[in-house]
Amino acid sequence: MAAAGKLSEALETIEQARGHLYAFHQLTGHADMALDDVVEMFRDAGHRDIADRISHELIGRNVLSGRWTFQIVEEYDDGYYELFRTIERNVREQLLDGRRHLFEAEMKERRRSRGVPGHSATP
Repeated sequence: MAAAGKLSEALETIEQARGHLYAFHQLTGHADMALDDVVEMFRDAGHRDIADRISHELIGRNVLSGRWTFQIVEEYDDGYYELFRTIERNVREQLLDGRRHLFEAEMKERRRSRGVPGHSATP
């Protein structure tokens, strides 16, 4: 069914978006941890005012109101992402006997060369 396939394709896009969200989380955390060295370097260079501002205003700051990035990731995972996955899985179970990647499986069957090594239908 085309609509179910399109829903699965949309879920794959959501998986990519989730990966970017985790990258945002990790990159932001890495940058925040690097600020410890930045503060020390400014202090060593005699720029205590700059070091103090970074230390007090930026290090450990919420990236969104009341949230660090791990909280954004958790809220996304527990809300939108989980609901999207649940609906997609329910549609597959209801309409496709739970089969995943139906379009790709059909394409594989059409494109494979029967009897040729590396072209078997199943592992």
